[in-house]
Amino acid sequence: MSEHKTWKSFIDYETKKPYFKKIKDQLLSDNACGKIILPEPKNFFKAFDLCEMQKVKVVIIGQDPYHTPGVPNGLAFSVNRNSKLPPSLVNIFKELETDLGIKNTTGDLTAWSKQGVLLLNTSLSVCAGLPASHSKIGWELFTNTVINVIQKKKNIVFLLWGKHAQKKKDLIENNNFILEASHPSPLSANNGFFGCSHFSKTNYFLTSLGSDPIDWQLE
Repeated sequence: MSEHKTWKSFIDYETKKPYFKKIKDQLLSDNACGKIILPEPKNFFKAFDLCEMQKVKVVIIGQDPYHTPGVPNGLAFSVNRNSKLPPSLVNIFKELETDLGIKNTTGDLTAWSKQGVLLLNTSLSVCAGLPASHSKIGWELFTNTVINVIQKKKNIVFLLWGKHAQKKKDLIENNNFILEASHPSPLSANNGFFGCSHFSKTNYFLTSLGSDPIDWQLE
């Protein structure tokens, strides 16, 4: 694979591959059937627009976008500024407060992205009301390639929350840091997400490398 210096170059390259045509065909087919695709197509690659390739130092991997219209905004676990917090994000903020005493009320995680946190779902689209509906249409090939590109930078902190994210573990070489926990969903947060202290551990790794810690406080 050719080397890329920017996400735009990478995305232009990947979206011309045969597997990506299958993704596009499925999206067109679902749209033609009257299904609502989430998030808006202009936001499929928002995580990459906000977190420059050269600045990535943390990757938080989720499953797929929220499947309620108006809620997902293209960043894993994030919602628009005035949206009600989804249960998974409520639990993320609970753990953050327990871990570092930081209390957030807005669900827009843009500020994390701009500091080098890539908020990556394993699938970048979903049909409204149908969780995981696009989990096998080819997005996994795209996001596998994304992870491979990032992990080659070395010393990246990967936060793998839930089984979908943990399937990516084998792609990540040993010269990176991997933190695993259950998914923050109410169905599984008590099985290891609460008490994981991933936010402080991430900053410990970063500062030990001489890198700036993440300011997890959202305005």
